[in-house]
Amino acid sequence: GPPGCSKTLSAAAVATEAGFNFFAVKGAELLNMYVGESERAVREVFARARGAAPSIVFFDEVEAIGGKREGRGGGGVNVLTTLLNEMDGIETLKGVMVLAATNKPEALDVALLRPGRFDELLYVAPPDLEGRVEILEGRRRKMDWEADVEVAWLAGRCEGYSGAEIVGVCQAACDCVIDRVLETGNMDAKVGREDFEVAMGRVKKQITEEMVEGYRRWAKGVGNGVEAD
Repeated sequence: GPPGCSKTLSAAAVATEAGFNFFAVKGAELLNMYVGESERAVREVFARARGAAPSIVFFDEVEAIGGKREGRGGGGVNVLTTLLNEMDGIETLKGVMVLAATNKPEALDVALLRPGRFDELLYVAPPDLEGRVEILEGRRRKMDWEADVEVAWLAGRCEGYSGAEIVGVCQAACDCVIDRVLETGNMDAKVGREDFEVAMGRVKKQITEEMVEGYRRWAKGVGNGVEAD
């Protein structure tokens, strides 16, 4: 799904709910290691997960190490091969679940999506109205809002924003108040509608309808894409 939509938090929540140990790895960090170290790091992650089973190994930005082999250097191919070999170790992976997240699913090598590997797909969409209200309610408890700022109004204005962008809007609105306090010396200033309007001008929505539709088409095309609630 799109960036900023809590894919990593969702994976961590699965581990917490199941009572599993959680090992999170950023694909880009693995790929930036010296030749041979990336493959060793992948093997070590799985070894640690097996030793701590039941556990979940989570690869964020998995396209960095699991991208299509065409046009990749030998090092990148070797890392992908190591990942596939580790995932195919059915007996040694007993008690280990492997999850991954990407905002570039079309870049993944098809070998990763074969049965027994990443064969269950979940589209994590931008938050719906209920989700946006929940995020904003959480932020409101940490901020001092004017009485005319209604969560329902702001949630409607933030349609299509990612969770991270909504948090960014709230922070930008707070920055507006800080600027006003510094200018006027009024320590009783609160966050008002005008502050949020200014904030939304600063924090632009990055997710387009075309992007969302592209994710849905890809998930359906692969065969078992399900949209997260």
